[in-house]
Amino acid sequence: MDGSIAAAPRPARLAYARRIVVEPSVESPSASSRTSDPLLQGLARLGYAQFRPGQREAIETLLRVGRVLLVAPTGGGKSLAYQLPAVLLPGTTLVISPLIALMHDQVRALEERGIAATFLASTLDTDEVRRRMAKVAGGEMKLVYVSPERLTFPGFRGLVKELAPPLVAIDEAHCISEWGHDFRPEYAQIGELLAEVPRARVLACTATATPVVRDEILARLNLDATTPQLVQGFARPNLVLRVAEVESRKERERAIDRQLEEALGNPRGASSNSRGTAIVYSPTRRGAEEEAGRLAGRGWRARYYHAGLDADGRATVHQAFADGQLEVVVATNAFGMGIDRHDVRAVVHLGPPSSIEAYYQEVGRAGRDGTTAFGLLVVMPGDVPTRRRILEQPSDGRGVEPAVLAHKWNLFLELMRWAQGGTCRHDAILRYFGDEAETLDGCGRCDVCRAMADGGEEASSEEVTLLVRKALSAVARIHGRFGLTAAAKLLRGEEDPRLAGAGLDKTPTFGILRERAEPWLTALLRRCVVAGWVDLSGGERPIAYLTADGRAVMKAERPARLLLPPDGRARRAEAGRSLAGGASGGRGARRTTADEGQLDGESVRIFEALRAYRMSAAKASGVPPYVIASDRSLRDLALIKPRRLSDLELAHGIGPAKVERYGAELLATIEAALGQG
Repeated sequence: MDGSIAAAPRPARLAYARRIVVEPSVESPSASSRTSDPLLQGLARLGYAQFRPGQREAIETLLRVGRVLLVAPTGGGKSLAYQLPAVLLPGTTLVISPLIALMHDQVRALEERGIAATFLASTLDTDEVRRRMAKVAGGEMKLVYVSPERLTFPGFRGLVKELAPPLVAIDEAHCISEWGHDFRPEYAQIGELLAEVPRARVLACTATATPVVRDEILARLNLDATTPQLVQGFARPNLVLRVAEVESRKERERAIDRQLEEALGNPRGASSNSRGTAIVYSPTRRGAEEEAGRLAGRGWRARYYHAGLDADGRATVHQAFADGQLEVVVATNAFGMGIDRHDVRAVVHLGPPSSIEAYYQEVGRAGRDGTTAFGLLVVMPGDVPTRRRILEQPSDGRGVEPAVLAHKWNLFLELMRWAQGGTCRHDAILRYFGDEAETLDGCGRCDVCRAMADGGEEASSEEVTLLVRKALSAVARIHGRFGLTAAAKLLRGEEDPRLAGAGLDKTPTFGILRERAEPWLTALLRRCVVAGWVDLSGGERPIAYLTADGRAVMKAERPARLLLPPDGRARRAEAGRSLAGGASGGRGARRTTADEGQLDGESVRIFEALRAYRMSAAKASGVPPYVIASDRSLRDLALIKPRRLSDLELAHGIGPAKVERYGAELLATIEAALGQG
């Protein structure tokens, strides 16, 4: 930069750049450089001594190019990326955010620094809104924060057009994506607004966006595909991530108690704010209340928090947590936005949330001070069918659209694949978010890394294939009639009136895995669901179906890549160990095949080329990018590198219909990417 700030550059087009990973940098400016560098002057005015890693690069890119999609984790300092340019640029910057508490806090902090800012939200009465809008119209504000609902008011849209803001910042930008985990239809107005202020710079910020969601954000904002995508700061090596697969509520309680004591000490020990606090997330309100009562009974200063509490009750718990009066808050996902405690020593999930994005956002509230903190996800046998039942429930009296159901189901299965995966938990999350540059080659601290360090017995790929094919043969027998329990009993060869009534006790599959315990077989079948080989449908007692992919695996037309569940001996041994050694150790803790979804340089190039094709195809067809292909499908294609149309179907989610419609172009894209090597 030359030290000047342009008034309002036109959208700049870059050379092809799908993703920019920002390398850390630390500013150590001299006094003289501070006086001549406008960015450092603005930084000082906002009360900061230096940039965090990646912040300066993000701001410089925004000022130079005019368009940026910034993906950084919660607490990563994304707000500076629009506050500092707003201070330096002439005019009033518009910030669109769904979080009223965040608006309030940021406006107050800016005002304390002498920077004119305001917010417009539903919590204000009509007269106050008018007063604030008059000040905005008079050019008295450097920043104005609004909720997305405000964009539906024609009067406000007209005001924005007259203001001609130098910058429009969209916070929580994943909310614009129908396929994001927190979709808000009001965000659809933003693309129209940007078209009305074409000279404005645009910064879209999010803490949770996979490649497919990032592509849809750009598409819905009508931003060019070459818009720089800055992905930074997702690595959190100070978090010790663990998954505990348990069979009973008592076993779950023991795992939670061990984790809290490891993180905070004895519950009946001397209470001290210095030992930090913990958050326990519950999938249900009732579960939050029950677990809070149990923990309080054990001596913890614990309260529950969920959306069923009145406003005063929620505020009381939130303030008590912020002030250090509580050691543990047990909450639904309604708790967490705006939390500013850096000493959360543990985040525990009583059950899996809806997606990897939701999980990492919540577990990321631990250890913001950079010191060791723990994340424990507890998985129970009923979690998979329960999630399916929740997703199938009608909303507002309307049934769930099949495409939406399929996508949300796949988001959940991605989380379950991660939970059962045999690679470093940190690296797997970083790859999921497309942040390959920050992978750690093993964090050495998560339960999987610890299990690998301890050795552990591996099953051969031949053994895995045989077990999986036998398990899938049982599902094929009960297809569309019974659930996973019946399939497990069929494999065990146990007497069951359903099996006898259907004549299944006379089939070769009856007792084909009688040497295995029923809980282990049920766990194996659940992993087949997670792998996409078996599907579930139907109410309280879901029935099981063999998918087309599952049938291909059963017939040995596709490989059976799966991590086997730990066996009973490993589980019993683990029950007596401290969680410090890892909750998922033992047999099967390491992956049973060479494929761990890692992309080499050539595969990354193919994946990025396929993303670019997906965006153009989605735009041409007027559909979200996910309809063309999921991220998992593109990764499979990048690894397989198909040369024939028939090979495309080896990738997850690519069937005959997609091969017919997109096959030739997919092959051409892959061939072109290979030719660039």
